[in-house]
Amino acid sequence: MIFGIHPVREAIEAGTEIEKIYFRKTAGESLTAADRTNAGAASALREQAEEAGIHIQEVPVEKLNRLTRNGNHQGVAAVIAAISYKDINELAEELEAQIAAGEAPLVMLIDSVTDIRNFGAIARSAECAGVAALIMPAKNSAPVNAEAIKSSAGALTLIPVSRVGSLKGAVALLRNIGMQCVAATEKSDTLVYETDFTRPTVIVMGAEDKGISRDILNLCDMRACIPLAGRIESLNVGAAAAVVLFEARRQRFEQG
Repeated sequence: MIFGIHPVREAIEAGTEIEKIYFRKTAGESLTAADRTNAGAASALREQAEEAGIHIQEVPVEKLNRLTRNGNHQGVAAVIAAISYKDINELAEELEAQIAAGEAPLVMLIDSVTDIRNFGAIARSAECAGVAALIMPAKNSAPVNAEAIKSSAGALTLIPVSRVGSLKGAVALLRNIGMQCVAATEKSDTLVYETDFTRPTVIVMGAEDKGISRDILNLCDMRACIPLAGRIESLNVGAAAAVVLFEARRQRFEQG
């Protein structure tokens, strides 16, 4: 955590990986003269953060006081990312080279998974299954923090993670280099066991409550479901990801 207008600005300009920036919510609050002085600089910083694609959130001053332990935050605090993210274009180039060499990379793309424990479980299963990279949205996603790393048993420090502003753009890019996109969803009559995962594949998993968004679902090449025999309608996304990943791993193992 870093705080204060100038330290946060310097971190952005230095290219520091920033998970999120909290700005003081000023609507309806009484401001001191110092607060009003900082407001202009904080507004300019907010524009800079938005241009850099950094997720921002407005919070009451009480939360900023707690986060900074009553430090001189000037209405701004930033959470530094616990890992270095992989650029999606650089990742695509590496995957394309692997495909050209006759390999079949496996990638996991998660659409708005916000629960840290599920996110960590997905990363752990992905690393154990030999996934080449994990792709996640910059917004509406679980933070990559110490708790997430612990939930992943350290997998998030081992597997490349790409955080993108547009999941649609990422899907289009990966399809363009020759990867098929398979949506893991109950909205399918095709079982995961009937799906060919031996090809270069992006497995798409959706949010815990809403599943994969319609826009992303429509971009996928195919949909596959996990057959359930019990009375509960679905697995949580962490368990579902493990099932799909290791079905892909099984197929590749049998193929040799």
